Amino acid sequence: MLKKYILAGIALISFSAAVLAESKIGFVNSQKILNDAPQAARAKKKIEKDFEKRDQELQRIAKQLQGMQETLDKNAVTMAESERRTKEREFGELNRDFQRKQREFREDLSQRQNEEMAAIFERVNKIIKQIAEAEKYDIIFQEAVYANPRIDITDKVIKALGDGNK
Repeated sequence: MLKKYILAGIALISFSAAVLAESKIGFVNSQKILNDAPQAARAKKKIEKDFEKRDQELQRIAKQLQGMQETLDKNAVTMAESERRTKEREFGELNRDFQRKQREFREDLSQRQNEEMAAIFERVNKIIKQIAEAEKYDIIFQEAVYANPRIDITDKVIKALGDGNK
């Protein structure tokens, strides 16, 4: 009886290996697409341009805060108590405003980056599907710990993205 199960197991393993040998498998490196795809570079430049003024404003406020802190540190001993408290209160208010603007900036930037990447990967997934159908792939993985370069179709996807220009 045990011999029967062993033979069945061996047959199943042999069958599975034969099916896998006939399967066509591909792999796409998502990080390489983000690094090399023309759409990703355009999206990055567009985001930088759109957020440039807000970033400059944050840098200006940071310099202002640094100057206020240096003035307080340097002149705290010679300032009148009421003047020192007023300067510290102004510094605290500006610092809270800066922290709030900085947090909003990071949240908005992150949301915008996610939206742009989602649009790019929507296009990438369509291209992967087209390649899979045209070249008769059984499965294409987008994430893997290791993939043999022989099955890597990332460059085909990037080329197809470049041909689409959008």
